[in-house]
Amino acid sequence: MTRHCSRRLVLSTLVSLNGVIDEPMAWAGPYFGPGSAAASLAVLRGSSAMLMGRGTYDVFSRQWPDTPGEYAAHLNAMPKYVFSSTLRDPHWTNTTVLGTDVADTVAALKREPGGDLIVYGHSRFGRALTAAGLVDELAVTVVPVIVPGGGSRSWPGDAPSAWELLSAGPGGDPGLVSLRYRPRRG
Repeated sequence: MTRHCSRRLVLSTLVSLNGVIDEPMAWAGPYFGPGSAAASLAVLRGSSAMLMGRGTYDVFSRQWPDTPGEYAAHLNAMPKYVFSSTLRDPHWTNTTVLGTDVADTVAALKREPGGDLIVYGHSRFGRALTAAGLVDELAVTVVPVIVPGGGSRSWPGDAPSAWELLSAGPGGDPGLVSLRYRPRRG
């Protein structure tokens, strides 16, 4: 299905050396310093809204409202859209709950004018976006750590998909690798 969109959807994820993508707050933090903070802020400044599932909302809404700094201030001020069938009264500023019709609702958001739509996290919500062909860019940061126990290795999307490399290079801080992909069409 072809979708005519005026803004991009960027799915950003962290992955360990052994392929773990879940619970990055438990293992990625020590590798993020001033360079990563600056790079993350630049991505956020280019985004006009954040999309997330309920799990990401629960984590972020506990962490960011009371965190000082420019990144937190920008994140707290921007519109945030949560896809959930159970969240009724979000307490995080500028948060709207949109229900569970991911494909049609996100396609409509992409047709609106504005900057990128950013997605952090990658579970069911990321898979739904990928399966619907709504992800315009996959931004992967490889973190130089082996996570004990393995954790989840479920990349967004259950169906086979091919991606084209846009860029590869050092991440914002020593040891990190930044990879950017777009879906390979056709």
